[in-house]
Amino acid sequence: MPAQEQPRRFRIAVVNSHPIQYFAPLYAYLQASGRFEMTAIYCTDYSIRGEVDPGFKEVVRWDLDLLSGYRSIFLRGAEGRTPRGFWSLIGLQLWSEIRSDRYDAVLIHGHQFAAYLVAMLAALVKRVPVLMRCDTHLGLRRSGMRRIFRMLVVGALYRLADRCLAVGSANARFYRGIGVPVRKIVVVPFAVDNDRFVAASSITAAERDVIRTGLGVPLGKPVVLFSSKFQARKHPDHVLRAAARLRDMGIRFTVLMVGSGDMVEPLRRLAAELSLDNVVFGGFINQADLPKVYAASDVFVLPSENEPWGLIVNEVMCAGLPIVISDEVGCVADLVEDNDNGLLFKAGDVDGLTDCLKRVLSDDDLRSRMGRRSRERIAQWGYAQCLERLSAATSEFGKSTA
Repeated sequence: MPAQEQPRRFRIAVVNSHPIQYFAPLYAYLQASGRFEMTAIYCTDYSIRGEVDPGFKEVVRWDLDLLSGYRSIFLRGAEGRTPRGFWSLIGLQLWSEIRSDRYDAVLIHGHQFAAYLVAMLAALVKRVPVLMRCDTHLGLRRSGMRRIFRMLVVGALYRLADRCLAVGSANARFYRGIGVPVRKIVVVPFAVDNDRFVAASSITAAERDVIRTGLGVPLGKPVVLFSSKFQARKHPDHVLRAAARLRDMGIRFTVLMVGSGDMVEPLRRLAAELSLDNVVFGGFINQADLPKVYAASDVFVLPSENEPWGLIVNEVMCAGLPIVISDEVGCVADLVEDNDNGLLFKAGDVDGLTDCLKRVLSDDDLRSRMGRRSRERIAQWGYAQCLERLSAATSEFGKSTA
């Protein structure tokens, strides 16, 4: 008897500005599942060649392989091009590529570049199903004109899509708020490579001490980690102000500030003004080494305001850290439950941040319990769930993904 014919993979073209460290591993995972044939179409290679990141304010070249495990295409002229605004990426080549009969659906991440609209128009003309995805939510503060633009123009754009892939609960509410029918919305978790982060953060006590020593972090005291771009809206300064208050209460700990950006020197000056001798500035740390830094810490803190998601939270949960986080971080609704795997405070409230840190730093058992819960919760928010939900989102488009 002839061998049973295998169902053809569902072919998805993903349009991205550049290879992104959070997305590329997901494409490889979906490709390896046997259900999807993934092609990422990149408008620029700047994250591969290395260039000054506007947030970190230094040259960033990710030290992970972002191109293996799936097919990728760089548009003509991608070399040397940098995304710096709506018209910086136009990507007219997308018109012919998407209309080439090679794809069963097109997945577009956001609406911030003209190239994304070219891709969407090409798919609509060709009658290729369009999947739209962004990470915004209704809680983000915008000017009056931007709110009107979002409701009218962005709303019309997303309503044209065949499916809107919500990264989480708050994002799903955004889609509903701009008029996208509920039947078109599918939650596809905003996830990181959980397996990599769990494995790389599983270290021994001796390895933990080596990492701390290498960073200049004293042994024997709990470590509070802030790891992000040093930008005003992320409020790294609030971490230092809370640290000064906790010091005055006699609580012993170390603050590890990992990252870079506009506020590096102002933060160093603030630490000096507050006479803080328990703050270590670890600088920018690349992707391969971050999981071990997480594992060498005891508490993660993110005081951001106006934060769309915060994928760093996914990462540190894989390392089993309790989360002290503001209520304006988009991932909170799905990943952090107050008094379960973390503690919540109102964005901008340094007193609230101080109280949360005091509580978690003063109770070893609480830190341990919350850390375990972080790993348990993030285990249900990963690539496996992305595969399941994406299969559901594309199941009505006429090609089998079974």
